[in-house]
Amino acid sequence: MDWLRRCTPTAAAAILVVTACVLLQQVSATRYTVGGNMGWNTNVNFTVWAQGKNFYNGDWLYFVYDRNQMNVLEVNKTDYETCNSDHFLQNCTTGAGRDVVQLKETRPYYFLSGKGFCWGGMKVLIDVQNLPPPPSAQPKKSKSASTNHPSFLLGLIVAAAAAVLGIDMIN
Repeated sequence: MDWLRRCTPTAAAAILVVTACVLLQQVSATRYTVGGNMGWNTNVNFTVWAQGKNFYNGDWLYFVYDRNQMNVLEVNKTDYETCNSDHFLQNCTTGAGRDVVQLKETRPYYFLSGKGFCWGGMKVLIDVQNLPPPPSAQPKKSKSASTNHPSFLLGLIVAAAAAVLGIDMIN
C-alpha cells in the first residue's frame, strides 16, 4: 500500500470514503416505519404490512403514533394472540410517539398497543431472521484464487477508485 502513502491527502481520503461506502452498504441495517405511511394506528392491517418483508438482526422498527392515546408493548405469543397487555415483556413507549426498536435477536417479536387498541388490530408479528451470507461467503470449490474473495473485491474497488481519481498505482 505504498502507493496510498504517495497519494495526496484528498485522494487518499476519497479512496477510503468510496471503499467504506461500498463496504457499509453490505452491512447496513434497514429501518422500517411500522404501518408504512399510515404509521401505528387502527387503520392498518399489520399482518398485510409485514408480509413480504425480510426482517434481519440489526434492523430497526420505527413506530409513529398518537402518544396521547396509544403505546407500543412487546409481549409473548400467548398475550399477542389474546391481546393481553398486562404482562408485557418490554414497554417500548418513550412518550414521544416516535419509538424506535432494534431487532437484536433471531426470533419472532410480538408487538401490540394496549389501552384496547389491540382489539382493533394494532398488533404486529415481526419474524427476525439471520442476515443471509453475502455471495462471496459461499463455500469455494477449490483452493485457487477466486474473484469472489473479499480481498480481491476490495482490491478491485480500490483500483477503480484510484483510476477515477487519476492515481498511478504501478510506480
